[in-house]
Amino acid sequence: MQKSAPPAVFHIFKFLDSINSKKFFTSFRPSLTSIISKHIRDEKLDEARRVFEKIPCPDIYQCTMMITGYSRLNRIDEALQLFDAMPVRDVVSWNSMIKGCLSCGNLDLARKLFDEMPERNVISWTTIIDGFAQSGRVEIAEDLFRKMNWRDTAAWNSMIFGYCSNGRIEDARNLFEKMPSPNVISWTTMIGGLDQHGESDKALALFRQMRVSGVEPTSSTYACALTACANICALEQGVQLHAHLVKLGNDADAFVSTSLITLYANCREIEDSRKFFNENVRRNVAEWTALLTGYGLNCKHEDALELFYNMVKAGIKPNQSTFTSALNSCCGLEALDRGKQIHTKTIKRGLDLDVFVGNSLIVMYSKCGNMNDGMAVFDKISNRNLVSWNSVIVGCAQHGYGLRALEFFDQMTRAKVHPDEITFVGLLTACSHCRMLEKGRHFFELLSQDPSIEVKLEHYACMVDILGRLGNLEEAQEFIENMPVKANSMVWLALLSACRVHSNVELAERAARRVFDIEPHSSAVYILLSNIYASCERWNDVSQIRKIMKDRGIVKMPGCSWITLKGLKHEFLSGDRSHPMSKEIYAKLDALTGKLKEVGYVSDKRLALHDVEDEQKEVMLSHHSERLAIAFGLLCTVEGSTITVMKNLRVCGDCHCAIKLITKVVGREIIVRDSSRFHHFRNGACSCRDYW
Repeated sequence: MQKSAPPAVFHIFKFLDSINSKKFFTSFRPSLTSIISKHIRDEKLDEARRVFEKIPCPDIYQCTMMITGYSRLNRIDEALQLFDAMPVRDVVSWNSMIKGCLSCGNLDLARKLFDEMPERNVISWTTIIDGFAQSGRVEIAEDLFRKMNWRDTAAWNSMIFGYCSNGRIEDARNLFEKMPSPNVISWTTMIGGLDQHGESDKALALFRQMRVSGVEPTSSTYACALTACANICALEQGVQLHAHLVKLGNDADAFVSTSLITLYANCREIEDSRKFFNENVRRNVAEWTALLTGYGLNCKHEDALELFYNMVKAGIKPNQSTFTSALNSCCGLEALDRGKQIHTKTIKRGLDLDVFVGNSLIVMYSKCGNMNDGMAVFDKISNRNLVSWNSVIVGCAQHGYGLRALEFFDQMTRAKVHPDEITFVGLLTACSHCRMLEKGRHFFELLSQDPSIEVKLEHYACMVDILGRLGNLEEAQEFIENMPVKANSMVWLALLSACRVHSNVELAERAARRVFDIEPHSSAVYILLSNIYASCERWNDVSQIRKIMKDRGIVKMPGCSWITLKGLKHEFLSGDRSHPMSKEIYAKLDALTGKLKEVGYVSDKRLALHDVEDEQKEVMLSHHSERLAIAFGLLCTVEGSTITVMKNLRVCGDCHCAIKLITKVVGREIIVRDSSRFHHFRNGACSCRDYW
């Protein structure tokens, strides 16, 4: 709701209504111009227009002021009407109209006006060049730049910035070297451009060259140099710059302080980031966000979310980057409840449909086990980018929604969004989890034929996984041996994992030998091979594997499951009794096991993987970490609510069978994310259809 006009302004309006003297308006022209200017600054265009219309003969300055105001608020049609109605126009009014068209995205109209200009100055050329360059039409900007008879420093800077912002860093560097007299903006643009395109070491070298040349850096230059130090973790250089800035008294500058917080966080000195943040009394949203992001980078997600809520309490309005970092920390904690709270705050700020925030929401919902809400967020984003499509495709693949992943890819193709290597990882993973061999072959062929995408080892591993899961083990081995690049341990482990599913000991041993050659201390290969031997009851071979592991100091990662409730993470190991509620958990589990037997559950003792009596095997299986987590969840959550459990290893077949029956007995949905995918258990069935 807009506030009413101050009494003084109200009386001026009333007085103006009662007088229609041209002489009067002429004498009060400066005052009216000031009123128009104030209304435009306050984005009250209609009020500005009312005052403007009371001037019988507005001058060029006043008309240009109104054109600028309309353009800022994207009311380009009204700006153009006013421009066309002007009896006399000067180069400033033409430049303002062209700039307005560019800022509103109407590049064709801007070019038409530029071509029609009776007289152009260097600002006209720089404005049009800058507009086309920033809109990605660099070739047109380049052509205009060449046609300039005389170029000032601003024109050179616009073209350099255009090259940098469109990824043409070599062209930017060449132009910079040809520039007759680069100023501090030229140097800063080039330093920032190099850093943003992965050449941080060259950015720092250019910064040193700038200082030697005698050009005095600004706060923005120092901020770019510090960011370059942060990106390559050049802590020593960053600390030296910090010390120099303290001497100059420039370390409190907002850009500099944000870069310093990022520097220390990236270099794993997060306490120094916090200390510097605390010493800075006047903090803006960028500094809060830098520390929040730093906490996330250092896996201090609880601290990150605490900082986020403190920021909100302090009255600082989060921006897109703030929400993105906070949601990333929710992913790190697998804290769906807190992710939903932050989602609510994005809606209140009107940022829930922002593409960057939306992408983070999709990833958060996907990683926290709620892909349906992730897809709902995706549907609401209007200006989707490649990350949006990749996030929803990969999310669907991880949740076993293979057909949905393929549908999204079809929509992506129709929207003329070109896929990248991540898109194909998602598609191949979807095919792997949903028995889609021919589709998998099709996507791998599409990938191989696309010259703009590099086929990576991860793609080969996905294809081996697709073949292996379906039992085409010999074909999978042949595929590996015919790869144009040497297979790494990840590719051979995909085959070894498939050998475990299909109990092919001979091929498993061949695959294991290949992994040993590449990565002799990989615990995964020993565990997989040991488990294959155990499932075939080759206990001597199991003992030999375990002895080799012990002799070589290779430690097996223990199976661990956890459940997050009210912000607290509760972890369980197999047979673990360290939890404060251990007595109640085991009582619940024993009661549950009894009910499972009543509905036909019989444990698969082959999956116990230990050479002990059958009765002991049954107890070991019933006390696996995921079952302890589920029992705890049943005790501590509201009746009928969904239980979400995370596990660091692949869920075993016996637990998979048991959890299906648990959902039937208790009438609740249970989501389990293991090292391979998400399993959604409902009414005695799993979303994976027993194929994982």
